[in-house]
Amino acid sequence: MDTEEENSWHPVGDQNQSKQQDSLEMEPTMTLADVIRKSTKDYLSKHAMARRMRNSRAWHYVLSGVRRDADSRTVALPSGSLSWSSDSDGQHSDSDSEPEFPSLLPSIPTAIPVTGESYCNCENQNEAPFCSNVHTIHRIKDCQCGEEDEYFDWVWDDLNKSTATLLTCDDRKVNFHMDYSCGTAAVRGNKELAEGQHFWEIKMTSPVYGTDMMVGIGTSDVNLDKYRHTFCSLLGKDEDSWGLSYTGLLHHKGDRTNFSTRFGQGSIIGVHLDTWHGTLTFFKNRKCIGVAATKLQNKRFYPMVCSTAAKSSMKVIRSCGSHTSLQYLCCFRLRQLLPDYVDTLDVLPLPPGLKQILHNKLGWVLSMNCGSIQPPSPTSGNDSDSSCSSDAEECQRKRCRRT
Repeated sequence: MDTEEENSWHPVGDQNQSKQQDSLEMEPTMTLADVIRKSTKDYLSKHAMARRMRNSRAWHYVLSGVRRDADSRTVALPSGSLSWSSDSDGQHSDSDSEPEFPSLLPSIPTAIPVTGESYCNCENQNEAPFCSNVHTIHRIKDCQCGEEDEYFDWVWDDLNKSTATLLTCDDRKVNFHMDYSCGTAAVRGNKELAEGQHFWEIKMTSPVYGTDMMVGIGTSDVNLDKYRHTFCSLLGKDEDSWGLSYTGLLHHKGDRTNFSTRFGQGSIIGVHLDTWHGTLTFFKNRKCIGVAATKLQNKRFYPMVCSTAAKSSMKVIRSCGSHTSLQYLCCFRLRQLLPDYVDTLDVLPLPPGLKQILHNKLGWVLSMNCGSIQPPSPTSGNDSDSSCSSDAEECQRKRCRRT
């Protein structure tokens, strides 16, 4: 009998102790087994009555604590069922079962990992590795699908990360909350994304669940350790960062909007930062989701990720960049014209040497599924831009007349 049960039993038992003794003395022919059975029945009925007297406010705090605890524990429940507070011998504890209040049993959607959103069809990606031993998760061999790149423009920065993170795989993989989670952890890349075109891909290498797991960008003003004791969506909580949540919500300045479908273990989230056009575009499993932000010119960002889930991890499988040159714009346009091929270089009648050069420098552009998204013009929307455009057209007409 636990302390709570004792506290809830004694007030009732003390008031009726004399009555119980009188009732037992009135039946001298009762056997010892009958006495034990009657005492047990009286105890259970009075204990149930005491538990009904618990007010709803007390239950509110209990259920709130259960929801907060979802982030701090790794997933160890079989798919499709939730086992609530069972004893070590497999029997349900009477103190945790509530037949009188079935509607109060809380549902915890954040404790169930997202499945069915993997880039590949590997078995351990489509089904979350539920297990009773949390170390079994790490013994499962990581899927290598989509990890073809060998050169990386940047990796995670060991000097700019939360205390609850650990970097592995040559600083490309970040592990969050190795033992348990008590808040939000984050890390940023070791290279500032200033001018040019930047593209990177983050692979979810663990079950995706909890308050939030996010991919995005932020400036150097973002405090990565600020919410180490708070479960929250760190990226996009202020004006200095943008973050895409695994729930499909886009966060910025504390606001959130529906942006995409969910992503889970095995999903590959791509990010394209175009500092020339000032756009931020997200991809899921190498298909374009959409443009998340515009007017990002003249700003300096870092790639960032964050997580509240215990024993979660993400891995950089691609990070590359290039200048905004005519070569880049031509490759981008070629990819738009031939979007149905895995790699545009496979169908272009180019010399092998030129193909190799383009593959090394801009292979990510020629294999990126940009769909029908057009790069926004940096010269649209104001009078000064219109005057520049008209001057250029006038100059072109003069040149035509001269020829």
